[in-house]
Amino acid sequence: MEKIKGSAEILSSLQLTEDMQGLDDQSKALLRHKEVLANILKGVVREYEKYTKEEIMEFIESDSITSKEVSPGRTNSVITGEHTEFQTLNEKTSNFDICFRTKNPILSGDVMVNLHVDIEPQKEYRPGYPIEKRGIYYLARSISSQLSVALESTDYSDIEKCYSIWICRDNIPRREQYSISFYEMANTANIGSVSPKKEDYDLTSLVVIRLGDEECKSDNELLDFLNILFYPHRKDFMTRITKFIDFKDNDELRQEVSGMSGLGQSILEEGLERGLERGLEEGLERGLEKGLEEGLEKGDARRLTRSVEAAAAKLGSVEKACELLDITMEDYIRARERSSGEQ
Repeated sequence: MEKIKGSAEILSSLQLTEDMQGLDDQSKALLRHKEVLANILKGVVREYEKYTKEEIMEFIESDSITSKEVSPGRTNSVITGEHTEFQTLNEKTSNFDICFRTKNPILSGDVMVNLHVDIEPQKEYRPGYPIEKRGIYYLARSISSQLSVALESTDYSDIEKCYSIWICRDNIPRREQYSISFYEMANTANIGSVSPKKEDYDLTSLVVIRLGDEECKSDNELLDFLNILFYPHRKDFMTRITKFIDFKDNDELRQEVSGMSGLGQSILEEGLERGLERGLEEGLERGLEKGLEEGLEKGDARRLTRSVEAAAAKLGSVEKACELLDITMEDYIRARERSSGEQ
């Protein structure tokens, strides 16, 4: 199974999401990371079948990526997206949860051709109407939004393909759980000698993904990934997500902790060189007392937070890191909150 190298930023987001119920603001925020988007696009976008997840991450356009710096040396991989609300006179406002552009490698040549992707995480599978009809409506709005006002001079050849991907979590009939349906525009019949070019009408693709109440038993890689992502409160969330996103051998994470003192430095540097267990023991001896007793009082909460998160990146979960470092979750949470207040 192909793994994506995880950035420091998504590691932090995953840790914040752990133990939550899913589909709250923190959980939805995970869908804005390229590491997550690449796993989704690889599983459902036909144009990406022959490309790796790392390549797909590169296809997501740079002008859809926020320029906000998280901390020095970190690669910011959060999607800010296109306009997520389209409104015209006397029409209903449509809000798109996550909407962004990504390269269409099949049609791109000297001129860049995009795919316009909308991802909609949904708690209810049947909220009083068919999800499929709402998805088709969203696709129509995505198409029309690419043109300003249709005039006689409007060049309709500029319209680019749109994907609307719906991920439904709750109240799904058991027989439909862990399934994916694809809906596309097709040329169903021709009379006479004619062969329409597919690229001229292949402009919409609706994907409906259904999760379920229990653990995923499907061998589909995307369903397995989403089952982990959308149920972060389940056991070993951080360990399980590393099946798809790898935080080992991450140069950015190494650089992130290179300036740490005491605890964090001994964990990462000595732990990597002499073995993680020895590094943890020496880290406790050198830095634990200062990190806990003095750090919070002297504004070192950020260092303590980074120390725990750096260890968690190697161990697979914040709980394991806190346990090995003899730090309570309460102290870690308190340090994290205080470090956030310092920014």
